[in-house]
Amino acid sequence: MKSEEFAELVLASTDSLYRVAKGILRQDSECEDAVWEAVTTAFEKLDTLREDRYAKTWLIRILIHECYRILRSQKLVASLDETMQVTQNPLEDYSDLYEAICQLDDKYRLSVILFYMEGFSVAEIAEIMNTSPGNVKNRLHRARAKLRKQLEQEEVLLWN
Repeated sequence: MKSEEFAELVLASTDSLYRVAKGILRQDSECEDAVWEAVTTAFEKLDTLREDRYAKTWLIRILIHECYRILRSQKLVASLDETMQVTQNPLEDYSDLYEAICQLDDKYRLSVILFYMEGFSVAEIAEIMNTSPGNVKNRLHRARAKLRKQLEQEEVLLWN
């Protein structure tokens, strides 16, 4: 892949990259840092990309690794409740569905974001997350069940 093609890929994927980073890191400044570092790393290692058609998958995988590196370096591997207290609830302006997605465990949340928001196939998600397609399907199934249960509970609370 040539550097011009890479630049086009990055420009076309900016929103996707941000959403994936937001699903892991939650704070805007950290998301921006992760995306920037992932793009920089990918550009430096552009010669290691085997097939151009997998460029976006490859870039997202680099981004996911960068997001987890940021979490480890800041020792922010904490429960969602602790994170929400530290960030003073940044989800106030978001929908109930978004809040419910953010409360899922990382493996479920990332699977949901990649499948429903970014449109990746189960096979592509399995490659990105370095797991089997069956495992991705299982995570999506469990995530849908958890989301359904949580949203139904919230709806009952609203009607009471």
